[in-house]
Amino acid sequence: MAKKKSVPVPVDTQTDDGTPGAPLAPATTGTSGSTNTDNAAPNAAGEPADAPADRLDQIFDGLKQKSSAKQSIYRNTMSTFDLLRKVTQELVVELSRKITPVDSTVIIEYRPVNDMEFHIRFSGDLLVFVMHSNIVTFPDEYGPMPTKYVEADFRRRFFGHIMAYNFMADSIKYQRMNDPGYLVGRLLINIDNHYFLEGVQQLELPDNDMSDNVVTADGMKLFVESAMIAAVNNDLIAPPLDDIQKISVKQKLENQQVSRPSKVGFSFSHEQQLHHII
Repeated sequence: MAKKKSVPVPVDTQTDDGTPGAPLAPATTGTSGSTNTDNAAPNAAGEPADAPADRLDQIFDGLKQKSSAKQSIYRNTMSTFDLLRKVTQELVVELSRKITPVDSTVIIEYRPVNDMEFHIRFSGDLLVFVMHSNIVTFPDEYGPMPTKYVEADFRRRFFGHIMAYNFMADSIKYQRMNDPGYLVGRLLINIDNHYFLEGVQQLELPDNDMSDNVVTADGMKLFVESAMIAAVNNDLIAPPLDDIQKISVKQKLENQQVSRPSKVGFSFSHEQQLHHII
């Protein structure tokens, strides 16, 4: 018959007077749960304390007001982008009818990409319209933020935004990855379906009072027309001779031209933006 093996009982090594200590108490799970507030004892693991009612109220208010507002703004922005797409298609048809009898080699075309992007190609230019999926806000001193209209309702501090970029059409066609694109304009949409348009000076924007600017087909057509005019008037400048004396094998393999022109660029001043909203 096998002997039963004894298990030693752990003891403290010694007490202050040098004698062996008493057996240690068996380990317990204790109260390793999350710490409570208001100096209350922590709860046992797996038994969290109830959240204070005021925190639940804060979460509820945030969901009810801010999150709900952002969902509404997103829907307004998507609706505005769809309207922008529609007026762009109509404008392309109208311009094509006018230019074709004069010069059939000048192509103006609308190119759908996805639900949040479309292009207009005309002459050597490409306008890229992109809707951002997130809702944003701005510092208190920026753009329409300090106006009485925005300050009257905190929900008006949040915006959906649509950007228009100008690229050289050949940059996309030949996949010249280092060619720059230029922001021409940005459209901000709020919960009231009002818009604020900011952009380069070449857009020649009218006075931009967001309290009066309700999204309409005429307003979106003006945006597209202004962006096209700005792009057409922004000419290509050839690089200096010294800049094109050498070309790397990498540039050649990436189908980059030896003499690659670039856009002049656009003027975009903060002072001009403020002029439109004060």
